[in-house]
Amino acid sequence: MPRFRTTELSDPRFESDNLRFITVKTPNLKGRGDICVFVPQDVMNDDLPVVILLHGVYGSAWAWARKGGAHRTATGLIAAGKIPPCILAMPSDGLFADGSAYLRHSGYNFERWITEDVIDAVRLNIPQAKASTTTYIAGLSMGGYGALRLGAAYPELFRGISGHSSITRLEEMSLFVEENISVYRQPVAGRENVVDLILENQDRLPPLRFDCGTEDELIDGNRALHRQLTEAGVDHVYQEFAGGHEWAYWEEHLGDTLLFFLGDAGPKK
Repeated sequence: MPRFRTTELSDPRFESDNLRFITVKTPNLKGRGDICVFVPQDVMNDDLPVVILLHGVYGSAWAWARKGGAHRTATGLIAAGKIPPCILAMPSDGLFADGSAYLRHSGYNFERWITEDVIDAVRLNIPQAKASTTTYIAGLSMGGYGALRLGAAYPELFRGISGHSSITRLEEMSLFVEENISVYRQPVAGRENVVDLILENQDRLPPLRFDCGTEDELIDGNRALHRQLTEAGVDHVYQEFAGGHEWAYWEEHLGDTLLFFLGDAGPKK
């Protein structure tokens, strides 16, 4: 039986900037979900690493490419020989309200949409990605929350984790969405806040990094997470840079994530 009941893949004749689009129907969303995929040009290797990039509130599958130029950052680093060719998979969050938080709630499983459907859809539809493909996860703001949480909850799936300007506690979603925070509450205690899942699986974590702008409203939460992980002896990289909660910051610092995952100086595990 096919993994997805329906799948639509963009026609290469009409693609640009080496971006293509996948839409699949999945029970986890009770409908369709979109993924924007960057595949570097003229690369025949059939086992390229995949970097999943999760967007923030209000966005969708196009946000990382069309607001942050993620594909151009990757292209520049590949051309400079700083990272090997890689695939960027940029899914929607499931398009729940202002943001799904990549959690399981309201009868939908936005968590499995990322950890199962997105990975499978890329491997099934992109010839350069195979079942053995190495996968990394990163994101910004709500997507940083998703990346840190899902990377910690499913350490066997990912080779590296990175967050930019991340929400670190579920309560911080209330800064951005009009929905009551109770909508997002999880049935199992300890699976909402980033630090709880990291500490639960700290002996199995892949390499972990996160950063935040010094003018960002989420800076206190990121500093608190850094302090908690340091006190618990959890190996990680934390950085602060000038900037706020804005696309200019994320565009500038996505390269730090890609170098951490794939650059010569990045940790190997």
